[in-house]
Amino acid sequence: MRPLTAPQADDVRQALLTAERRSGLRFGLFLGKPEDGRRHFAERLHAALDEEADDAVVVLVDLDGRGVEIVTGQNARRRLSDGACRMVAMSMATAFGAGDLVGGLLYGIAALGEQATARR
Repeated sequence: MRPLTAPQADDVRQALLTAERRSGLRFGLFLGKPEDGRRHFAERLHAALDEEADDAVVVLVDLDGRGVEIVTGQNARRRLSDGACRMVAMSMATAFGAGDLVGGLLYGIAALGEQATARR
């Protein structure tokens, strides 16, 4: 997959900010090649948030492997179940497989934000 253009990156940043404002959680996104496996790398990114980790959601998108990992902190997990995250990740992966990186990112971020807001 190709990297984001500047306008696309702006759209993704705006989606992250909107999800944060609506839900009260912190959202982070990593696009690229993870080190040491997707899940382990996503967990390391999440843990690096220190005090903010409990209220954080990290979405990792492996551009080469076309995989998605979603890691939630303790408080965020109360509003975003593993099943909900799995469904969002599958929808994102489907969009990525069809070549729609930006659409998959925007959908996934919005869906996570809405789900977390609904259970706030």
